[in-house]
Parts: sequence; structure tokens; C-alpha cells
Amino acid sequence: SQVSFEEEGQNPPAVGHWKPLMPSKGDKEEPESGCQDAGGVHEPQSTEQLNVSRLRSSSVEIREKGSEFLRDELHKAQKELKLKDKECERLSKVREQLEQELEELTASLFEEAHKMVREANTKQAAAEKQLREARGKIDMLQAEVTALKTLVITSTPSSPNRELHPQLQSPSKAGFRKGHGRNKSTSSAMVSAASQSVAPEPVSRECKEVDSILFAEFQAWRESPTLDKSCSFLDRIYREDVGPCLDFTKQELSELVRVAVEQNTLTIEPVASQTVPVGKVAAEECGGPKKCALSGLPRTCKHRIMLGDSGSYYYISPSCRARITAVCNFFTYIRYIQQGLVRQDVELMYWEVMRLRREMSLAKLGFYPSEM
Repeated sequence: SQVSFEEEGQNPPAVGHWKPLMPSKGDKEEPESGCQDAGGVHEPQSTEQLNVSRLRSSSVEIREKGSEFLRDELHKAQKELKLKDKECERLSKVREQLEQELEELTASLFEEAHKMVREANTKQAAAEKQLREARGKIDMLQAEVTALKTLVITSTPSSPNRELHPQLQSPSKAGFRKGHGRNKSTSSAMVSAASQSVAPEPVSRECKEVDSILFAEFQAWRESPTLDKSCSFLDRIYREDVGPCLDFTKQELSELVRVAVEQNTLTIEPVASQTVPVGKVAAEECGGPKKCALSGLPRTCKHRIMLGDSGSYYYISPSCRARITAVCNFFTYIRYIQQGLVRQDVELMYWEVMRLRREMSLAKLGFYPSEM
């Protein structure tokens, strides 16, 4: 640059040193030239140093700003991580709560299912039991209907079938059969008690008149038939007929006989005169072929009774048998009415009941057929 300035005839500008306006006396040219030379040499170095220092200061500033930015970003990331941790913790608690509720719900569902299964099994067992009982009742009713049909076909009030009514057989034909055949108390029911189409036996030269009170009581009972003694119809019959008819000398045994008749568990069977008493009770208590167990009187006993399944037999006289049979006939007939097996007119059924009551009245007074 100095060369270019010299060629143009101009002096180069002074750079890098100060010139005094009034130089002192002792000053010389050498120092000026020395200073001039020194200024020219150090000027590039100071510029570079300045640039380096500037670069250093800018880099430091950039580093500081970068560090500050990174710190801010780090703080933000840490805050976000804390929030994420809290959210994860909350979600974890929600998941645990849901899992616990799910386990409780599953346990309750299983318990409810087991409970329903147990209830269903109980109901099924009860239904099966009821079904078996119903089938047993149906079989029993079918057997009774068959027996009634047989009675209607083979027997009439004017000419009863003596094979179906052992109590009507003569003593010579009513011998003790092999195997000791037993006849329940219902087997001696009369044909007119079960027949649907055969009218009761007409009584010659006898006038009948319906008693309004008795007929009203029977009609009320017929609308809702029951064996409960509290109804006025059966209460009257118990007081006037059944009670006196089954009132024997041996009171304790009489009560047992009455209960067995009501429950239809009394068995009457014929016996031979030489038969020895068999049973759990002593012979003196059961009577014998020559002593009645109900009256306690010496009588020829052709029949014996058993109460339920006790296995104890009691010998009874013909009079006692007639009284028991009359009561059994009455209970058999009202049971048939209760079961719907008798489909006669109400008045006809009423007169049949009155006939059975008359039989009980005659029996309790001591009248009985000679065949007994």
C-alpha cells in the first residue's frame, strides 16, 4: 500500500503512533522512526487479538446462552417427567382398583351362580318328590276307580257280590284262607257309596223327609269337602254317631281304634277259632278267640284288627266289628265324595249319608247281621 501511495506522489497516512505537536528539544528522528516501525509491526497483532477476544467472548456468550437454554429445557423435561410419573402412579392406582373390583365382582358372580345352582337343585329335588307323590296318588286313585267299577259291574244293592263283601258271607264260606288275607277298613264299603248311576236301595213302606238343618250342613260341606272335624256337618256326626259308636269299655284301645279309622290304617281280617294270638301285646291284653279286646266280655271272636303297622292283633266280637265297620263305611263314602269319585245329585248323596248314619246308630245299639 505504501508503494501505491508513493507512486501516486502522495504521502501515506500515519497509523499506529501519536505525533507531538511541539516536539521537545531532545527528541530525535530515530525514536520517531522506531516508533513508526513499532506501530506498523504491532498493529496486525492487536487486530487479531481483538478478533480472537471477540470470538472468545461470543463463544462464551453462546455457551452461556446454550447452557441456560439447556437448563431450561432440562427443567421443563424434569417437570414433564414428574407429571408423567404422577399420571403413571394415578393410572396404576386406578388399574389396581379396577382389578380389585373385577376380582370382587367375579367372586360375587361365582357365589351367586353357585347359590342359583343349589336353589335349582333343591327345587328340582322338591319337584321330583312332588311328582313321585302325585304319581303315587294317581296310582292309588286309579286303583280305587278300578275297584269301584268292579263293584258297580258285579254287585248291586239288591244282589251284592259276596266275594267282594266278605262280611256278607256265611260262616261256613268265610273260613280262614291260606295266607291270612287282610281286608282294609275301606274294603267293606257298600256299593251305593261309590256308584255313580245306581240309586240307593229303596225302602218299602217307609216315608222320608229331608231335614232342612242337616241338609244345609251337608250342602255347605259338599261345596268344600274336608275331613276336618271343626265343620258343623262332621262335628254333628262325630258327636251323635261316630263318638258313641266307637265308645267301647276299653277307653285307651277305643281311642287308638278311632284314630286308625280316621287315618284309614285299620285292618280287619277273619281268623280261625283255633288260631293263637300273635303280636307284641300279651294275649290277655289282645283278648282272644273267646274274649273281646274292646268290650272285655267273653265272646266268640271271628275277626281281629291291627292298628297301622304295629304288628299287634286285637280280637273283637261280631258286635264290635259291626260298629267299626259302620264307621268305616261312613268314612269311606265321604272320602270318595272328597276325592270327586261320587257324581250323584246332592240329595241322593245326602240320603246315602243318612243311611250310613242309621247303620252307625243301629250298630251302637247292638244290632248287627247274623253273618258277622
